[in-house]
Amino acid sequence: DFHYVEGIDVLNDINLHIQPGQNVALVGSTGAGKSTMVTLIHRFADVTGGRITVDGYDIRHVTRRSLAGQMSMVLQEPYLFSGSVADNIRYAHEDATDEEVVEAAKTVGAHDFIVELDLGYNTVLAERGVNISVGQRQLLSFARAIVGDPRIIILDEATANIDTHTEVLIQQALKKVLQGRTSIVIAHRLSTVRNADNIIVLDKGRLAEMGTHEELLGESGVYSRLYAVNYGLDSNGKDGGAAVRTRSAASLPHRENGDDPQPLGGLAPQPADD
Repeated sequence: DFHYVEGIDVLNDINLHIQPGQNVALVGSTGAGKSTMVTLIHRFADVTGGRITVDGYDIRHVTRRSLAGQMSMVLQEPYLFSGSVADNIRYAHEDATDEEVVEAAKTVGAHDFIVELDLGYNTVLAERGVNISVGQRQLLSFARAIVGDPRIIILDEATANIDTHTEVLIQQALKKVLQGRTSIVIAHRLSTVRNADNIIVLDKGRLAEMGTHEELLGESGVYSRLYAVNYGLDSNGKDGGAAVRTRSAASLPHRENGDDPQPLGGLAPQPADD
C-alpha cells in the first residue's frame, strides 16, 4: 500500500510476484498508479503498508547505493547533461572504462552515430542533449542503462514521435537492453504490450487484471477496454535476470540460461541512520 496523504491510498492491496527474467508491462489509464509503483520499486519513496523485496531482501533494509547498482531506470525524457557523450553514458557508473562505454553503445546500436559526430565519444552535448535527435538521445539512455550490467531494468517507454528508421533502431535496442534481465515497463506502445511475458493492469490504484495479451483480451475486462480505446479496436479487441514480489508489497532475482533464480548479490545491509 502507499499514500501521500493519510487515509487516501494511491496504491492499495497490490500483491504480485514477477518471475526472474520476465518482461512485465504495467498498463493502466492516467492516474492508475503505474509511475507510483515504479517509484516504490526503485525506492524513491517507501511503501506505507506491506513490503517490497529484492531477492528476498526488504529494500528498506539495504542501502540505496547497492539497490541502485542492481537496477537501471530509463525515462521517457532521458536526462543528458552538458558533457561528453562518454561521460553521459557512464553517468552513475563513473568507474566504467572507455571499452565498457563503447561496448554498451555498440550493443544498443548507438556506436555508429556517435563515431560520426565531430569528436566521437568526446563530443560535448548541450544541456538536455538538444544538439542531437530525439532518437539518438533515447539510444544514449539505453547505453547508459546497461553500462553497469544491471539485473533489473525499469523503463518508462518513450512516446515521442520519431521517424520509422529510428523507431526500428529503438525497438532493436530495446530488445537487447531487456535480454536476460528482469524488466518492468510502463507500456505505451502496442508492440511492448503484445510481447510482454506478463501484463499487470492497474485501475484506480488496485491490481485489476494480470496475464498475457491474449488472455486479457479474452476476458473483456479493463485491459480489453483500454486496448480498444488506445488502438482503435472493436469491443472484442480485434484489429478495425530477477523476480518482483509485492506483499500488499516485490522480489526481483535474476535467472541465467534457464537456471533457478540466483541471488542478485551486491546488496548491502541498510545502516540504521540511512
